[in-house]
Amino acid sequence: MIQRLAIFLLFFAFAFNSTAQDLSRSATVSILTVEPGHEELFAAFGHSAIRIQDPENQIDKVYNFGTYYYNQPYFYVNFARGYLLYGLSVSNWQRFQGYYAYFNRQVIAQYLNLSEDQTQQVFDFLENNAKPENSKYYYDYFYDNCATRIRDVFVQVLGDDIKLPQNYSNNPNQTVRQLTDFYIEEEFPWGKLGIDLCLGLPMDKQLSDYEYMYLPDYIFDAFEKAQIQHNNTWLPSVKEKQVILQSREMEYPKPWFTPTIAFGLCALLGIIFLILQYKKGWLFRWFDFIWFFGVGLIGLLLLLLWVATDHNAAANNFNILWALPTHLIVAFALVRKKVKRWVNWYLLLLMPYSIIMLLFWKTFPQDLNEGFIPIVLLMIVRSVAIILRK
Repeated sequence: MIQRLAIFLLFFAFAFNSTAQDLSRSATVSILTVEPGHEELFAAFGHSAIRIQDPENQIDKVYNFGTYYYNQPYFYVNFARGYLLYGLSVSNWQRFQGYYAYFNRQVIAQYLNLSEDQTQQVFDFLENNAKPENSKYYYDYFYDNCATRIRDVFVQVLGDDIKLPQNYSNNPNQTVRQLTDFYIEEEFPWGKLGIDLCLGLPMDKQLSDYEYMYLPDYIFDAFEKAQIQHNNTWLPSVKEKQVILQSREMEYPKPWFTPTIAFGLCALLGIIFLILQYKKGWLFRWFDFIWFFGVGLIGLLLLLLWVATDHNAAANNFNILWALPTHLIVAFALVRKKVKRWVNWYLLLLMPYSIIMLLFWKTFPQDLNEGFIPIVLLMIVRSVAIILRK
């Protein structure tokens, strides 16, 4: 009797978990595209989500693949190593639109031309993937993120019944860095600097239009030109689009204190110190220590990101050519009033090396940020100052 009861309960639990709710004929599926935000760097690229509405069953759910799990075990270790654990979360429309209304960001809905069966299949797929055991995935900035997952949902569910365009953008053959810069170059120059510093040659890979869909705007453009088949007929994938949350017109000031200005002032300060050293005999040893130590520390960080983590985009980073990790060793030798002979030889080699770097700055296969040029100039100026110490 107990065995039969256990089998019955097991069967009931399985049946309950495997049976999804049936949608009514009035159910709709839409892709939500949120315009880029101005409050934080992560918001600058916009956002995508999927919304399923069924008024008859009182369903209005938004599926978001951009949920980050801060409470995961060994969070900081995994983050440093490149294991960025994201997942699919589900919220209601009121909560979703309230968040973006607060940050004054427009939301456009593209209502998809799906049959009843296709709508049900998308719903079942999302509900199954929203389960805790299925929802998590390892995030990749450019190839597996909250936007590409939107595309992949329809590719996996519809299969041969969807045609996504291969060439649909007005700016083909762009690199990852060029596409990324479009969103952050003016409003987030310090964020651009950080990205250009930490992410190497993979950022300069030329993408196909299909790969552009790591950005929400291109998810929007692709589905505008995609086709969906049902009843042996190919139809435009979007039957209607609508602004469902309107943003207010506002002026967002652009930062004036850019990396080029900040590091340019540092280079100017280095020149002033050189003049004071010549006239007053002041050596500014601690300035040299801090500068060489800081640049060397950056070089060590870039090396570790390259060889000791799974951040694929951080590999083959040409910034290590100017941010030499060996500067760390030199920094401690510069604290002495009289530097050792090997330090002078190091700096004598560093000066022409840095000049060559500047001359060929634009010819490297990796697009190096111009904000780092004053740093290289200051290394040359301070090398001259250190060699001239009495």
